[in-house]
Amino acid sequence: MASETGSHPRVVFHTPGKEEGDEEPPGRRLGKLTVKYDRKDLQRRLDIEEWIEGQLHLLFDCEEDDIPELEIDIDELLDLSDEEQRSKLRALLHECGKPKEDFINGLLYRIKGLRKMSGCIKK
Repeated sequence: MASETGSHPRVVFHTPGKEEGDEEPPGRRLGKLTVKYDRKDLQRRLDIEEWIEGQLHLLFDCEEDDIPELEIDIDELLDLSDEEQRSKLRALLHECGKPKEDFINGLLYRIKGLRKMSGCIKK
């Protein structure tokens, strides 16, 4: 396909009805790539997120609307060491008056072996 060694072929999508002379500048009409994830990984991640939500209801002993705004980023936790994960979670849960160690241990156990989702998913 490509005559030069080491060069990669480039995919450009043409819009029907346009003439070849009316091409937009290179790079403007490149195709959009979609990354496919293993269905089991996605289901496991969803199960963990649902578990987190349920545990936060128990920890804060209130309705969903009354739970403080917490962002527990699983991918961010996966980048940290075990002790850094624990201190990050303790910091996020500092407003909680109940013991948090069971929740932290349970979450860290559940995310072990989980793969980080590469890239950002944007709509």
